[in-house]
Amino acid sequence: MLVLKVRKQKTGPVINRHPWVFSQALETVPDSLEPGAPVKLESTGAGYLASGYFNSYSQIAVRIWGYEEDEKIDGDFFARRIRRAYEIRKNYVESPSTDAYRLINGENDFLPGFIADKYGDYLVIQCHTRGIELWKDAIINALIEVIRPAGIYEKSEAAYRKTEGMASRSGLLYGTVPDLATIRENGFNFLVDIRQGQKTGFYLDQRDKRRALGKYTKDKAVLNCFCYTGGFSVYALAAGAQTVTSVDASSSALELARENIELNKLDSGKCEFICDDAKNYLKNAPAGQFSVIVLDPPAFIKDRRKKKEGLTGYRGINEAALRILPADGTLATCSCSAHLSLQDFRYLLTEAGGRTRKSLRFLETYTHGIDHVVLAPFTEGEYLKCYFATV
Repeated sequence: MLVLKVRKQKTGPVINRHPWVFSQALETVPDSLEPGAPVKLESTGAGYLASGYFNSYSQIAVRIWGYEEDEKIDGDFFARRIRRAYEIRKNYVESPSTDAYRLINGENDFLPGFIADKYGDYLVIQCHTRGIELWKDAIINALIEVIRPAGIYEKSEAAYRKTEGMASRSGLLYGTVPDLATIRENGFNFLVDIRQGQKTGFYLDQRDKRRALGKYTKDKAVLNCFCYTGGFSVYALAAGAQTVTSVDASSSALELARENIELNKLDSGKCEFICDDAKNYLKNAPAGQFSVIVLDPPAFIKDRRKKKEGLTGYRGINEAALRILPADGTLATCSCSAHLSLQDFRYLLTEAGGRTRKSLRFLETYTHGIDHVVLAPFTEGEYLKCYFATV
């Protein structure tokens, strides 16, 4: 295994277990090194630091996946990491009422650039880097050995691939996978469009926020913006909401939302499904119609260069929601933009409250769920934040 030397003054992040090593932190990088090549990191005076794979298509030259000097990179290597990750999910997430969760969360589970979501008996995987592509077959074999899924489907369509000159890739890798899988989440049933749905098919990272919403919706008129396939809508209606209005720009997502209401034997007569841009709908909705509003938009800030534009988007939808919420109304507002910190999101909501002359009091604050574990030094791995607030 090739040894790369880390500059002495740049060893701090590696010693503190940050999973990325940038190219400027290395003394030299051989020109012939291929993406995915396993490497050891050493430093003068400190000796061995870590091991990982080389990735030449970004400023992140090495992504760390281990700290045992003599660990062999083979099938057992990947199986060990998958077993460790699976143990956390089995202990804290999986139950007779929940069979869908994130199984592998990239760097945070010591498989940098690799995502695996479990939907009942099926797995959906994503490869985000050119380096991890080299090891995809070995990881798939380890997943089959450890998890024994009925099928594995790939949906490597994230924007990360474009930055490394990689084309999107999707398709069946193993076994069989249905067009629509049925999952259980906190006792509710949901249909998941694995092949055509957004991301890997369902927003598993909102499981705890969906459950939290229920306490605010009894006998209330609820508006669920950017509803996708109706996750928040199901929980709101099951908790006794008077009415639930679900808004999304995708007609196919709304159709699944409607089916998910029926799948859980809830009263569809209390539901309205509106195919519209949620931002447009919020601007035109009458004040006082809804007592609870859920905002779960896509990431408005795709990269740092578009942060100003994204902030405008978040500020706009939150101001619009606050303008139509009555006194003592409830706002559940989310952001999945990694480039927007929790504190910056809080300041943005403070500004929105000032502009609408509304006082917000935070009731609950959420970030990632248990299955979306985050390494302590890896702040870049934090992306999701959610505030429940009373107006």
